[in-house]
Amino acid sequence: MTRRWNGWGDLPICYHLSDSAFDFLEGKLGRLTPILDASLDEVLACAPPSRLVQHPQISTTPDDRLRHARGQSLPDWVALRSGRIPVFPDGVSYPTNSEDITSLFSYGHRTGARLIPYGGGTSVVGHINPTPGDAPVLTIDVSGLNRLLDLDETSRLATFGAGVSGPEIEAKLNLRGYTLGHFPQSFEYSTLGGWIATRSSGQQSLYYGRIEDLFAGGQVATPRGVLDIPSQPASAAGPDLRHLILGSEGRLGIITHATVRVRPLPEAEGFFGVFFHHWEQAAAAVREIIQTDLPASMLRLSDADETEANLVLAGKDRLVGYACRGLALLGYGPGRCLLIYAVTAARGGVRRAHREIEALCRAHGGLLTGALIGKTWAKSRFRTPYLRNTLWERGVAIDTLETALSWKHTLPAAQAIKDAIREAADESGERALVFAHLSHIYRDGASIYVTYAFRRSQDPDELLERWQKMKTAASQTIVAHGGTISHQHGVGLDHAPYLEAEKGPLGMEALEAARRVFDPEGLLNPGKLLV
Repeated sequence: MTRRWNGWGDLPICYHLSDSAFDFLEGKLGRLTPILDASLDEVLACAPPSRLVQHPQISTTPDDRLRHARGQSLPDWVALRSGRIPVFPDGVSYPTNSEDITSLFSYGHRTGARLIPYGGGTSVVGHINPTPGDAPVLTIDVSGLNRLLDLDETSRLATFGAGVSGPEIEAKLNLRGYTLGHFPQSFEYSTLGGWIATRSSGQQSLYYGRIEDLFAGGQVATPRGVLDIPSQPASAAGPDLRHLILGSEGRLGIITHATVRVRPLPEAEGFFGVFFHHWEQAAAAVREIIQTDLPASMLRLSDADETEANLVLAGKDRLVGYACRGLALLGYGPGRCLLIYAVTAARGGVRRAHREIEALCRAHGGLLTGALIGKTWAKSRFRTPYLRNTLWERGVAIDTLETALSWKHTLPAAQAIKDAIREAADESGERALVFAHLSHIYRDGASIYVTYAFRRSQDPDELLERWQKMKTAASQTIVAHGGTISHQHGVGLDHAPYLEAEKGPLGMEALEAARRVFDPEGLLNPGKLLV
């Protein structure tokens, strides 16, 4: 398959939307007008000459440089679709081993080139974007570091090259009866090294763990030399260097291979749906599920707006119509919220856990719908990003952001973030469709994942200005409520201005000191994480 150069996913895959879905969107946002995008040839013609000194490992073709110029954030889409890309990488290299990367560090030292690590190109906060400057930029695509290097079945540890993608990991492990179980929304393309470098979280992290729980050790190539992190079950030998690499976003080095904790494939797994009368009632239910240690592997709770949007955009108008009328008759009206939960267990354990969770949901007024809704969600969960392509082409821009807070602050913050985005859109004379879900649940709090859609503008600069107002308003609201600026997307360029509010001046100084130790010349990924 051929990957889209200016959107999400493989070209043959399309997310079809019905006419009624677009009627719904126009009712929320106003009249939608498709806008013509720049062609591939037009954008390639804008690539400036490369500033790099020739090297046998480096490609300087305009096509390679364009396909590594941007990620998947909304500003990235605006740049690619309009052809207004302010900075291209000057070249792209495809190393296949750690010696190749060491050679590229030497090249950077000699020529003054800046080096950007590139995994699957799925960043939504600007991790892989070249920044303006006099120094030439070399993007290092690590997709060639994708082999399964070792599988220790006794210890249940697997070692992979860091450029291995989610589907490659699961295919290689599944053949041997194992799984990593890390399923972020970007699973189709994102890589193990990218997950570690951005502290990724998979959809079923309640059972499998976040990436920091799975990452046992590995190797990092740095401009100062190689950092080896041994894979030990536990250690009290000073601060854990794994946590220096987790979330380092390519500023300290390039992860070449990583050892991760794997599990046998589950004997059974089920996904289920429950409707609640309203958001507060549903949130109380999921909080009790997690705090009483009921064995769910995923709890994903949509607010009323997201529940409505998901039903409308599902494309099954007649079936959804019957369902909505039935729900209304049972007293589940416009404020209804949908919980999708999963149970992953040994055979027989799914039924027991399902019954326990069912009983608790029923006690909170939940309406149990069985497995159909859950199975439908699970089957299509990695197709959802393709919806962005369809909406964009019909005149709708869409973006997401996320945070995590303690339970005491979760619901007020969710409402405040949505209100801030709507108000910022209104200041631009536009309307925004804003909705949220609790994407990851913890004993002490939850992650809030917010999606907002608004009309595209004919003028890319105007579109970016609208987005910036909404993004800034939401980010400032997150900080004001004490939330993390990122639960799972990382910092990159877009969140860097807000990091000090979370880490404090001394914390930022410590991070900068670590960067100077590993990369004293500042070769790696300038501008990301640390301004």
